[in-house]
Amino acid sequence: MRAVINAFLSRAACAFVAVAMFALSPAFATIIERVISPGGIEAWLVREPSIPLIAVDFAFRGGGSQDPAGKAGVASLTASLLDEGAGDLDAKTFQQRLEEKAIDLGFSVTRDYVSGSLKTLTENKNDAFELLRLALASPRFDAEAIERARNQTLASLRRQTTSPNDIASLRWWATAFAGHPYGQPTRGTLESVPVISADDIKNYARRVFARDTLTIAIVGNIDAAEASAMLDRVFGALPAKAELAPVAPASPQGLGQRVDVDLDVPQSVVMVGGAGIARKDPDFMAAYIVNHILGGGSFSSRLYREVREVRGLAYSVYSALVPLDHAALFMSGTATRADRTGQTLEVLINEIERLAVSGATENEFAKAKSYLKGSYALRFDTSTKIASQLVAIQLDDLGIDYIDKRNSLIDAVTLADVQRVAKRLLSGGLLVTVVGRGQAVTPKGERG
Repeated sequence: MRAVINAFLSRAACAFVAVAMFALSPAFATIIERVISPGGIEAWLVREPSIPLIAVDFAFRGGGSQDPAGKAGVASLTASLLDEGAGDLDAKTFQQRLEEKAIDLGFSVTRDYVSGSLKTLTENKNDAFELLRLALASPRFDAEAIERARNQTLASLRRQTTSPNDIASLRWWATAFAGHPYGQPTRGTLESVPVISADDIKNYARRVFARDTLTIAIVGNIDAAEASAMLDRVFGALPAKAELAPVAPASPQGLGQRVDVDLDVPQSVVMVGGAGIARKDPDFMAAYIVNHILGGGSFSSRLYREVREVRGLAYSVYSALVPLDHAALFMSGTATRADRTGQTLEVLINEIERLAVSGATENEFAKAKSYLKGSYALRFDTSTKIASQLVAIQLDDLGIDYIDKRNSLIDAVTLADVQRVAKRLLSGGLLVTVVGRGQAVTPKGERG
């Protein structure tokens, strides 16, 4: 997608400020409406008539996990082409229409979803909805556009071959999910992208873009009646049922192994990961607190303190829960000077082990809960963030009242829960990937 964001922001910056004020209102969560169109398409709607903007976020289940065998990157290439011409509009004309009306339209792909977002001024909503309809229902997939997108993808993939962060991620996923769709890179490979055909792209769109796997959120100056009509207009022509290939449940493999990749760069990248806890698991909220204490809490986390502040080994370090549709992961990583790779990895793994064995302190527990509750409003400080969060809540099947009850779920977690779940989450073994120089140093604390 060619950038039209600047044009959009230049006309709507003041409105975004107003959206932020609205979103932080304590009452906003009570005005989420469930809208069902005459055609049976459902969306969650947050209305704010004082804001001259409309944001629409949506997602189709499928993502990169639906790429055909040997053709990783089909989903990504398909998504990149949806705004490159549709209906009787070629790529140039389609992009001109977006820019003339300051419409921001974009698509992205993860392992599990193809997502889209539309942002428009209310005065241009009809044009915006029509362009979105055309992109989804009548994409052209012209040969020239396909080759341009293919060449852009290949250029990006070539750059990844010298990026330690990209190499570490690709090798970790390929090892952890060998033989599973999650092991294939979402953007494809230098071998797979050249053999993707126009038919592959068209078949992917036909199989995946369907109403039964569609999740939608709408935020802004639009009422329920208009939203209902828009749903049928934009999405109504899509197939009723997707044709998704089954994806088997999976767990990360290779735990206890270390994969070294030699690359002559000043900094080595360290990436570790293991089995996580699923989003619908009763222990997820306790695991969320554990992760915050370990490495999800930025300046307050144990990893930040021990790796950066105490030893000065890295500028940043993280840990994260990664709940996917067919697997659940715990991941952590950092980048450090090549000659300090072994020490950094030792500290990282020792901190993970220490939290698993000894658990959190009462002070860490209280601070984590307070931060996680207080910072939640920051996920709703713009209309686009609200729409994104509403889609995520629907995809996770957490219920339309989740925003209201979420902090009470955190309050219900006890310190004993955190101690128990820390052991469950962090004691299952880790797959380690190190990219850079100096990998021969094996930390004393490394374990499986």
